[in-house]
Formats: sequence, structure tokens, C-alpha cells
Amino acid sequence: MRIARFSIDGNVAFGAIEGDKQDELVLDIIKGIPFADFELSGTKVPVGKVRLLPPVLPNKVVAFGRNYAEHARELGNEVPDAPFAFFKPSTSVIGPGDEIQYPSFSAEVHHEAELAVVIGRMCREVPRERVKDVIFGYTCANDITARDVQKREKQWARAKGFDTSCPLGPWVETDLDPGDLTIQLTVNGQQRQLGRTSEMIHSIEDLIVNISEAMTLLPGDVILTGTPAGVGPLTVGDEVAVTIEGIGTLTNKVVKRG
Repeated sequence: MRIARFSIDGNVAFGAIEGDKQDELVLDIIKGIPFADFELSGTKVPVGKVRLLPPVLPNKVVAFGRNYAEHARELGNEVPDAPFAFFKPSTSVIGPGDEIQYPSFSAEVHHEAELAVVIGRMCREVPRERVKDVIFGYTCANDITARDVQKREKQWARAKGFDTSCPLGPWVETDLDPGDLTIQLTVNGQQRQLGRTSEMIHSIEDLIVNISEAMTLLPGDVILTGTPAGVGPLTVGDEVAVTIEGIGTLTNKVVKRG
């Protein structure tokens, strides 16, 4: 099931997406929130009539770096022996169609296409065999990075956490095997990144076991699983699109921060 979060006439709701053709998609509005047992209302609205929002509003975004060997090497980094985590704040999250604002403190902003895992229930110290039980679903993400700032500052808080640096969407797919999916990214229609989730060094189970040893995960929290090789610069005016097999396409435009 594809679950979207959207606004219409000033109201925000969740809905289940029905249909296959982009111009024929409709939303069946959900009663309540999708992280517990829910019912479909039967009230349907065309996707073209609403504004799609970030599919969740995470309490925290936990991101894992250097989880694809070729990406680690393309930036001259060692492949880590254990999962390597950092955070992006909730204020970095934007949705499909929202603008990525080029930060004034950087001159080298890069794209990073990633599979995002959405947590479905409160959990801590999750055993490997129970990881699937705490996952709500999967969505597309773009870990926008101020690369020059990342290189010169030991902490990645500014480089990875600035406003609009975490596009998510367009919806959450709840019925998906994430083991071997194509991830690709285009800039202005030209392919920049192409990889498969099977190339991850540390699996989704590894990542969730690792971070849940340290902290409680809450419904709606997001885990970013790393990016394949091919990261590169974005400029003002670019349109960047992340497409993940079985999920869909997340598209955003880069603008100058006003």
C-alpha cells in the first residue's frame, strides 16, 4: 500500500493511493493516522487536486554514511567496518515538489539519492529477527550535502542538517522487499547516480539493530541507508529527481535561499 500525506483546502490528512497511471492516481482518505490500525474512509480525491507533503514528520532522521563501497571510495574515504551514523534535524525535511534552498554558507552542494526506511512503532534494542516488525515502509530520500562545509568541519551538523536538506517522498510504500532495488538520480533529466540496494555494505537489519541499541525509535522516524556512487554538484535552477524501483519518483528544484 502507498500511503501519502497531503493538504487540501487547508486541511492535512493521510491517504492510501490507488491507481497506476500518474494522471489517474486518487487518494482514499484515511481515518486517523497510519501508524496504528486504521480504516479507509471511502472519500476519494484525485492526487492532482492536492499538495503532497513529506510523507511523515519524523522526530529524528538517522542517516548512515559510506554504506556503499564505491561511494566511499569516490570521495577518498575508507569503507567503515561498522555502521557510521549522523543526524539530520526534522527542520531539514521537505516534501515532493518543495524547493531545495541553496545555503548561503556553501559553494558546493551535492545530491545523494537514498532509500529511506520509515519506522512504524516505538522500539529500542530491536533484535535482528524483529526488524521487519518495526518497519512501516519505505520512501525516496535525497541527502543534500554542503560538501565543502563537510570537508572543513569535523561535525556534519551544518553540512548535512541545513533547512531543506532532506527531501522525502513522494509517499511511503508499505509492501516492498528492499533487498535489491534500483536507485537512480537525474539532474535536469541527465542520469547522475545508478545503483542497487543489494550493494549496501551494512543491511537494513544491521542499521536498525545498530541505532536502536543506542536510542528509542519512534513512529515516523526515518533511517537513511546510504547513497550509491555518482554524487555530484547541484546549482540554482537544477531539477533533481530520485527514483527507486517499487516506490516512485521524488522531484525537487534548487533555488537561491531568499
